[in-house]
Amino acid sequence: MQIISEAKLPTKFGKFRLIAFKENGTEHLGLVRGDVKGKKNVPLRIHSQCLTGDTLGSLRCDCRDQLETAMEYLGKKRFGILIYLKQEGRGIGLGNKVKAYRLQDEGYDTAEANKMLGFKVDERDYSAAAKILGALGIKSVNILTNNPDKIAQLEKNGIVVGKRTPIIIEPSCYSRFYLRTKKKKLGHLL
Repeated sequence: MQIISEAKLPTKFGKFRLIAFKENGTEHLGLVRGDVKGKKNVPLRIHSQCLTGDTLGSLRCDCRDQLETAMEYLGKKRFGILIYLKQEGRGIGLGNKVKAYRLQDEGYDTAEANKMLGFKVDERDYSAAAKILGALGIKSVNILTNNPDKIAQLEKNGIVVGKRTPIIIEPSCYSRFYLRTKKKKLGHLL
């Protein structure tokens, strides 16, 4: 994992350091609050890119709300990190995500749509997050997530997960079915 550059990033949630990472041609970001080097039980949120939710404000998912909730949570801590991974649409890419949306418009759930497009329900890989944590010298984390796969993959990659804090977002009428599917078919702890 290569560090490309870093800069200060003041946000409405607090002051962070923005660090750009690159591995195998893919760029990821770390938003670091305070001094995390060598720390244990660092508050952590791993967030997968969601252009439609994070940037465009889509109500089909709870991604933007989760991102903002995590940033607000970390902004109140002395130290912590948000890792922003470039793996749009649970790892299927932006174009395929739009195709999956089209299938969802026809009545399929998000898991069925991904399978119909020839993908696993969730294609994400969190090994890059583990490498980022290693590059930052983080010993162990307290993760803000509903996704047990994140925890399993971090631990598989040598990161100690001390505890999990849920990140619960009130569903909208548009995201309710999506969140039910995440709980039922992806095992999310909602």
